[in-house]
Amino acid sequence: MNPQDFIIEIANSTAHRPVRDRLSGFVFQDKELLPVLISCALDITGKNHHKACWILELVLENKIVWLTEYLPQFCDTLSKYRNDGAIRSVSKICLFAITQHQKQKDFVSSQQLQQITEACFDWLINPGGKVANKAYAMRTLYLLGKSEPWIYPELQRILQEDFIKHTAAYKAAAKEILQKIKL
Repeated sequence: MNPQDFIIEIANSTAHRPVRDRLSGFVFQDKELLPVLISCALDITGKNHHKACWILELVLENKIVWLTEYLPQFCDTLSKYRNDGAIRSVSKICLFAITQHQKQKDFVSSQQLQQITEACFDWLINPGGKVANKAYAMRTLYLLGKSEPWIYPELQRILQEDFIKHTAAYKAAAKEILQKIKL
């Protein structure tokens, strides 16, 4: 598939899993489409960037190492996302990246770790943010806290303060994290 046709496919896509699986499959079949997908996902001014993020999430769930050369741009863009659908996907990608970083210590630089940490805290404390975004953010922060001792007390404070303000889904995720950190 040529890049222009792939961009059209992204624009015409939906959030339905079979559609996203089909488009992520194109990238697995032809890695030359990865830069096109990443470019679309990181262009937050593009009206379809959230759709590209949905597809990128599925690609990077299986091949997180493919993010390596794009990590600087990815991390620079984290704080700029406003679309909840895009944030859900990029927050999950952050979780994948930090999980990989635990296996491969040089996967994420110290500056990128800081950018991911800040973005996750921002998503977690956003009063209008969606629960899924907050859940991925808290899970990522939990992993980051294993090597950054200041994170757990701050994460615990936020989760305890916000516990009563949120849905059962948020409470379940927060309870899980609070039990794991037990300060």
